[in-house]
Amino acid sequence: MARTRLKSAKRKYLIVCATVLVIVILCYREWNRTNAALKERNHIEIPQGFSSYGIDVSHHQGEIDWDSLFASRDSIINFVYCKATEGVHHVDSKWEENRVALNKRKPRLGAYHFFLPNKDAKQQADHFLVNYNAKTNYLPPVIDIEIETDSDSELIENVSIWLDCVESRIKKRPIIYTSHHLYKTIFKGKLTGYTFWIANYNTNPSGLEDTNIVLWQYTDKGSLAGIEGDVDLNYSKILY
Repeated sequence: MARTRLKSAKRKYLIVCATVLVIVILCYREWNRTNAALKERNHIEIPQGFSSYGIDVSHHQGEIDWDSLFASRDSIINFVYCKATEGVHHVDSKWEENRVALNKRKPRLGAYHFFLPNKDAKQQADHFLVNYNAKTNYLPPVIDIEIETDSDSELIENVSIWLDCVESRIKKRPIIYTSHHLYKTIFKGKLTGYTFWIANYNTNPSGLEDTNIVLWQYTDKGSLAGIEGDVDLNYSKILY
């Protein structure tokens, strides 16, 4: 009887091992397929620590054929950020159209506000929130900071006002988008507790291991089905 039980246990162990091996092989094949598709199109591999792939769009991309985009191999896109507002009055002409289209589809949706340093920060936050129309499954909102000012401290103070206003209203902490240059020279070590989305078009940049950097925009020259012209491509450390 003991010998029979031993054989039975060994058989079960071998079955479990074989099952685990099959799962590992399938997962590796899927990862390799995804990585190969991205490498073929974008000439770089998913960097260490990053797990999701996405795009950001605005009126500059014009009319997007979302059906064509997600029917193609680019359906591996996990998230899409759309420009919603700018300054205190401007609403992106494609925000509402893109928002409605993406609400019907799989990728997670987020919105960003293009910040103008010469405009009142509180009014800019209010303007964004009025047009945001957030749903519970939306990604954290983003403040897009690309314009330098004469005073770094004043810029940080005004950005803080926008961040505090938005977070207090929607109970979700925004992400800060900026260039790698501005991050290193102005924001690094500041605005404690906030994470950053960095634009750096070097295919092998240093500093991405920084735990405060959670998104990397690695090109503004992407080419995808359904979008005429260039589009920004991004990797995220957050598994969307």
